[in-house]
Order: sequence, then C-alpha cells, then structure tokens
Amino acid sequence: MYCDCSAPVKEKKSALLLVFDQVATKPSKLMKIHFYLKFHTKVGEALFVTGNIHALGNGESNQAFPLSYMDNDFWQGTIEINTEKFVPITYRYIFQTAEGSLVNEWGLDRVIDNVKPGTEEVQLIDIWNHAGEFENAFFTLPFQETLLKHSKKSTRGHSPKIYTHIFKVKAPLAGKDERICILGGNQALGEWDEDSYVPMTLEGKWWTAKVSLPKESFPLTYKYGVCDAKHKKFLYYEQGENRNLHGDAVDKKMTILHDGFIHLPNNTWRGAGVSIPVFSLRSKNSCGVGEFSDLKLLVDWAEKTGLKLIQILPVNDTSATQTWADSYPYAAISAFALHPIYLNLEQVAGKKHAALVKSWKKVQKQLNAHPELDYEAVMKHKLACIKELFLLEKENFLQSDEFLEFFDKDKHWLLPYAAFCCLRDRNGSTDFTTWKTHSNYDKETIEKFASPRNKHYDSIALQYFTQYHLHLQLRDAADYAHQQGIILKGDIPIGIYRHSCDAWMEPSLYHMELQAGAPPDDFAIKGQNWGFPTYNWQQMAKDGFAWWKSRFEQMTNYFDAFRIDHILGFFRIWSIPMQSLDGVMGHFDPALPVSRSEFDQNHIWFDHYRYTRPFINDAVLWEFFEGDWEKAKAEYFQISSEGNIELREEFNTQRKVEQHFEALEKNEWNARSKSALMDIISNVILLELPGSGGQQFHFRIAMENTSSFRYLDWNTQQQLRDLYVNYFYRRQDHFWQQEAMTKLPALKQATNMLVCGEDLGMVPHCVPDVMKQLGILSLEIQRMPKDPHKEFARPADMPYLAVVTPSTHDMSTIRGWWEEDREKTQRFFNHEMGQWGEAPYFCEPWINKAIVIQHLNSPSMWSIFQMQDILGMDGNIRRENPHDERINIPANSRHYWKYRMHLQLEDLIREKSFNAELKDYVHASGRA
Repeated sequence: MYCDCSAPVKEKKSALLLVFDQVATKPSKLMKIHFYLKFHTKVGEALFVTGNIHALGNGESNQAFPLSYMDNDFWQGTIEINTEKFVPITYRYIFQTAEGSLVNEWGLDRVIDNVKPGTEEVQLIDIWNHAGEFENAFFTLPFQETLLKHSKKSTRGHSPKIYTHIFKVKAPLAGKDERICILGGNQALGEWDEDSYVPMTLEGKWWTAKVSLPKESFPLTYKYGVCDAKHKKFLYYEQGENRNLHGDAVDKKMTILHDGFIHLPNNTWRGAGVSIPVFSLRSKNSCGVGEFSDLKLLVDWAEKTGLKLIQILPVNDTSATQTWADSYPYAAISAFALHPIYLNLEQVAGKKHAALVKSWKKVQKQLNAHPELDYEAVMKHKLACIKELFLLEKENFLQSDEFLEFFDKDKHWLLPYAAFCCLRDRNGSTDFTTWKTHSNYDKETIEKFASPRNKHYDSIALQYFTQYHLHLQLRDAADYAHQQGIILKGDIPIGIYRHSCDAWMEPSLYHMELQAGAPPDDFAIKGQNWGFPTYNWQQMAKDGFAWWKSRFEQMTNYFDAFRIDHILGFFRIWSIPMQSLDGVMGHFDPALPVSRSEFDQNHIWFDHYRYTRPFINDAVLWEFFEGDWEKAKAEYFQISSEGNIELREEFNTQRKVEQHFEALEKNEWNARSKSALMDIISNVILLELPGSGGQQFHFRIAMENTSSFRYLDWNTQQQLRDLYVNYFYRRQDHFWQQEAMTKLPALKQATNMLVCGEDLGMVPHCVPDVMKQLGILSLEIQRMPKDPHKEFARPADMPYLAVVTPSTHDMSTIRGWWEEDREKTQRFFNHEMGQWGEAPYFCEPWINKAIVIQHLNSPSMWSIFQMQDILGMDGNIRRENPHDERINIPANSRHYWKYRMHLQLEDLIREKSFNAELKDYVHASGRA
C-alpha cells in the first residue's frame, strides 16, 4: 500500500463514540452505526473511517474514526449519532501503513440514507474499494456520461416495506437490457431457484435489493447474477465461490452490505481511437490550420469508422515570440487559456458580418492550400481578423449575460492572462523579468491595470473576447462528439513555459533556476532540455495542489480523458542546471545522491578534480577536433597552474558557449567548434550537488560513453560501474515510489476524467506498480518494449489498463519507421509478423494494415492510432512520402510543428469503401 500525502492520524478515539450536537445537550434519540470492513492487515497497520459528520472527522483524515482489529478478515468500530438531526452520511475508509502513511480507498459513494423510522442500529458490512480495480475505470466521466450511458428501462427491483438487509453491488458493464439480481439459500432469496431471483434496482452506482431475512437464515450463502430485464429471465450467475453472510436479524436493526463489484469479466470493454493534433486537421473551410470546428468533421468520420475516441495534443496558447517557434504546443504561456489559432473566424462573425467574412476568403484559400502549416502567416491573419471583429462587437459583447457568466467563472485565470498578454505586447516579450513595470505579479495591482477605465482596456478585453469564443467552439465540438457517442482525450504537459503567465503569477510554485528535460534515449542521444522550470512540489502541496486541481477543472470543460505527458516526472524529473544546455548534463530530482564516503567504503580511488571537471588531454582534443586540435587548443583552452588543460573562463559552461557562437558568423569551423566544446564540457563522470561542500554527487548519465571514463584504469572502471548501477537502478526505487504517492493519489482524486500516463523512457521499477495501484492507464508501444530483454513488445501481451499504439507524435509513423533500419525491419517482418523471406523495402498497404489489426486485437482497453497510420492502410489515399507525416523530432529542440493532413476531412468522410473496411476491422476485433 502507498502513501497519499495526507497527514497521519494523530490520536485514536474510543471504538464506541457517543456523538452529541455541537452544543452540550443530550440527544433524545440515538442510533448506533457499526462498521465492519473486510480487510487483511499486517502488524503495525491500522484502518480508519472518515465521513461528512463530526463522529467521522468531518472529512479530515487526521480526525478520522479508528477501527479495531476483529479477526483475520475484519476490522470493526461503532459510533452513535443523534437521529433527530439526521443527515445522509457519506463515508469511506483509510488505510494506515506501519510507517504512518495514509491511503484513501477509491471513490466516495457509500451513503447511509433512507433509514427506516425507529431503527436503533445500522450494521455496515463493506469491502475496500481498491483504486486499481478495473471496474473503477468504468465509473469515470467518459464511460458514465458517454460510452456506457444507456437508459435502464427495467421496472423497479424488489423493495418491500419491511426489510432487515440491503444488498448493494456495482456492475458498470451491465448492458442496456440487463439487470442485476440476487439468489441465495433461503426463501427470501429464492432458494437458488432461477425462476425466483430477486431483481435489484439501480440507485446511483449501486444495484440495490431490500430483503427481509429471518433469524434462522444465518449463516447465509448467496450470489449475484444477471437477468434479462426485457423478458424477465435469469441469464447467469457471477463467477467464483458463493458469498457468505454471518449475523442475525434483530428488531430495529438494519444491515447494509456494500459488496463491491459483481464477479464478472471486467476486461471485456475495449475501444479504438484516432490521434491527431488539431493544427493538423484540414477541411474545406479551415484557414491554413485545423480549428476547433473541424473536430466536428473528425467526429463524423470517427462515427463512420467505429472509433470511439479522439486524442489531441495540448491546445493552450503558446503565443510567446510571435514566430514559428510558438508552434511547439507544450510551451504554453497559460495552462488555462486556449490558442487563438484554433478559432474559426466565420463562426464568430456569423451572418451579421457575412460581408467581412467574404473579404477574407481569398487569404483563407491561399493559407489553406499550403501543404503544411505556415504558423506565422496564419497567426498574422487571424489576429487581425479577431481584432476587427472585436472592435465591431465589443459594446454588446462586454455587456452580454453570457460573457459576464463566463468571466465570473474563469476570472481567476482570465484577467491575469489578459493583463499578461497586454504587457507582453507592450514590452515585446513574455520574459516578465525584463518588463519595466509589473514584472512582479500583484493581484490587486493587476486588477487595477485591467480596469475598464484604462486607455489600454481594449487590448485587455480583446483577450476576453478571443477566449470566450474559443471556449464556445471547443465546448460545442465536445458536446457534438458526446452526442455521437465519442469522447475527447486531451493532453497535460508535464511542464510550464518559463516565461508564462503561470510562472509570473506564482513563481514560488516552480524552481525557476532549473530546467526540466529527459535523459538520453534512442531518439535523443544527448537527452532533451525542454527549458521548463521544474515544479516545487513541496510548495504546491501546502494548498493541496490547488493549481493542479484548477487545471483539471478547466480541462473537464472539454475533455473526458487526458494523457499525462511524461508521468515519470511525478516520480522524479530530469533536472538540468541553467548553465547547461544538453540534457545529458542533468540528473534526476529528487534523488538520493552518492556520498564522498561511499567511494572510500567501496575502495574506489577518489579524485574530485578528475571526476567532476571535464577530462581534457591532447588525445581528447584530437578526438573532437581531429587535425585542427592545436588550433582549437590555442583558441578555447588554457593550461592551469597544475599543468592541466582547461577550458577558458568564457567557454567553461554550455550556455557561455551558446552565447559566444550566437554572435559569430555561421561557418563550418564555428559550428564544429561549438559542437565539440559542448561535448567536452559534458565529458565528466560526476555532477557535484550544489551546497554539499564537495561531499555529495550525482553520476553523469551514460558515464561509460565518455572519454573521461575510458581513460580510467580497468579496475576503477568496474568499481565505478557497480556504484553507477546502484545509483540509477537500486537505491532510488522506493524513494521515488514515495515521491509519486505524495502527489498522484491526491491529483487523481481531484478529477473524474479517465487518466492515462505516458510512461516511456528510463522507467523506474516502481512505476508500473504505482500506476496499477492507482488505476492509471499505461502507454504501450510495440517498438518500445518495457522488457529490456525484448526487441519488440507484442500487442497480444499488453495489459488491460493500457493504451496500445504503434506510434506517437514523437516518433516516425509505421511507414516512416519501416524505412529507418533495414535489419530491424527484417527481424520484425519475420518474427513479429510471421512472414517468410525478405521484407519489402517500403511499407506496403497490407503490412501497415496487418500492424493496425495486431493492435486492434490487443487485450488493452484502448487501441489508439495516429491518423497517418490509419490512412497508411490504403495505397490510394495515403500520402506519397511517409517522411512528410512526422509531427515531432524530440532530438531537435527547434523543431517546427507544421504537419497537416493532405486530405480534407470532407473527402475522407466520402471514402465509403475505406471507412467501411476500417469499421469492419474495428468490430471484428471486438472493440466497441
């Protein structure tokens, strides 16, 4: 079990608690409530119950009511309440580890209400609701509101006026014409006669039956089953052994059994979806870029092909530099504001400004004809048009009830964001540290700055106007998708842009002196530096992660599910000092460092200078500069007083090198020198922990690839290698598990969206178990197996709580990958596809199709495909050059995100034969 960051329960109350009103008056009527929780514990562990009344701590974990150990199977406790002021009681259980950490069970759906008049005792027999139970996924927003939303036309279940017991069970996968029933070994439960089953009524999440059981019924065996509501016919029992109930039936006593989930196959629901950035959509009426309104056309196509989910990349405003660099969707200037580029101008203008729309048509057609996104041209046109519309509509707009309602709800982020944009434009930069005024955010001052009385108010209100219409259009697309039985999946970036409104408003929530990134991998051999500040989790925890919860609440306006980008960052983030640029110069944070004393304990020769400074000799210079090594030595290096070759002061950090060469002419020597100096700076073995006085260190990732390591003697290499393995793969795991469990449970409980994690890269051993415990879906990719001993993962072996996909936006498509490594492709062709002979050089349609079908047949809950991989199945409609379809290259931090579909969505919808074939494949795989 794991800690969810709640404070430990400090003191226990008695097992029998008398509860009076808040005033010191004796209640005239008391009712006992007995809690019995089926839960097996070890020595030192404990259980508590918390709820919405004083006796249960009013929902505060550190005031929860303690239960007492009863036997190997049950914990129990009793409270008394005043029934004259009875309110429905909502409660749940808390587990306390031997170390004192707390774990809340999942959900908050047990309610004590409708207690019969005269009841003196209520007995609750409960089963712990583990967050990782598959069935809990089916009570999330997408399933409850869209995918499993169907009316129960059955009549009400068994509800006698006199009853002693209430049986409750959950069955989220019960079909439209199915209902749950109960049968057991006495007359009240039909004596196992399938024609005499007791039908149950669906009340909220629980199927419920009220039954009067005589004393002689106990002990009682029973089972839940499924019946045909339409034909009133018993169908089948739940799986597993009979359930047992011990106890009795006493006058004025009522027993409620919360029996958890019905024992039926819980991994039968499977769906398929499509993934594509909004900017990549193309329609007849879009303006050089996909727009929120185009999502409705994508929904129409998805409905025709049997797909149930549309996944998109982040759609927040990234307008920082007003250049193509803003095409990077993970560098938002606001975690709440939407990007103006996705606004459909014609919908904003309406019929009232039809003439204005007509005047834009020529530019719209020109932009839409481009094969790729011309970010700067599209933004220039759209921002001008939005401003024109705003000036025509501002008087009516700012006074409208609809806008005022929107503003009131979202003012906490909207007003500061609008002020931030105004100040960005005034100062020509989002780097608020360089602003002449308002560089430090003050709520009261900024509210005055955004006052309608100011001359610059139009530039403030323009942002209100833009965000309001973006909200309407994305909300409209989401509503339309739901009407068609399709859900939207969003994307939450792991970081925030350094010069963003969020960092401006609350800089203490972030480590502004650090940069987030990722360690080296096959896609980025020098690692990645995203440039984002890392999170100050300790500060965020002080207000219960309020910023994150607001972020989730905002996403719920539009999305049913979301992908947590780089979920590993909740365990530990790759942290890079500001003076470094390459990701390889980072280390995991938090992490347990290597101490100076460990070198002595392991009999490792320790030389602080040798391990922590770039190792440079003439041979190393030849390695990087070849025949020009002497020229480089004279230009960039110096000899220290100890006779060591060192970098000159002006070249001793990567950031200094970057700044130096930015000002120089772009030629071969300068480019080569810059690259070599960057690599030499990273030619170290240890990274000293600042403030440790030379006593604590992190290992430089990929240490063995450095010439510094290669020049050590063999024995020292082996000793360092052992300590390196211990540092990266052994000592951190439990620590990182605890770190994740101080954040993820609280954040997951803050939303009912379906949570999916992108758990790729250098994955700690604890990650799969934590995600499984919390019911977070993993990401499984065939060409990136999680088993290091396998070259490829097999879709047929993927876990159920997972998203399986052949590629993501950070990779080449199926067709692009096929051409990258001929030997690997050949092995895939023979061993994974089971084909004989030589693999085709190009990925022919039948190969692409076979890979898609492999993934459709996976047991995972979701199979999601990039649009390019779906279109690749058909030789007539797919793009000619697969390398034009790649969305991102992670190794290139200056990549231009400009991919657009080569087909218009209207034309794709008309591809009847292709769409019907895809739908057949989806349905044949058993996906919903």
